[in-house]
Amino acid sequence: MMLFLWVKAIHIVAVIAWMAGLFYLPRLFVYHVRTEVGSATDLLFRLMEGRLIRVIMRPAFIVTLLAGGLLVFLGQFSVTDRWLQAKLLGVVLLVIFHGMLERYGRLFAEGWRGRSERYFRAINEIPTVLLIWIVVWVVVKPFS
Repeated sequence: MMLFLWVKAIHIVAVIAWMAGLFYLPRLFVYHVRTEVGSATDLLFRLMEGRLIRVIMRPAFIVTLLAGGLLVFLGQFSVTDRWLQAKLLGVVLLVIFHGMLERYGRLFAEGWRGRSERYFRAINEIPTVLLIWIVVWVVVKPFS
């Protein structure tokens, strides 16, 4: 039981760090898309985005998935629980979103400006919606 609680604490901390990156990176893209390729500001955004991905988001993402998998393995619930399946759907969508953001980060580093500021403002709402989805399924467990 104590191991389960420690793993759960690690999972929650990692989720918070991962979500912070998922909220912040699209906001950086909103401002980055306005910069001139090769300018000092462009280079600063590239540096900030790269560090955010490599130092915070990717490690937090990995720890989130490993700790979450371990929680399922330690077995306070079952993968047949509908609330867990619904939560995992939200997690899969966050993983896809994370992959999209990493791809955009690579493209910006190459000088790409293929999307508008408005686009990045819009996708910045995706992690909020998915976070609400996941928290409701975990805490309220509707239809379970």
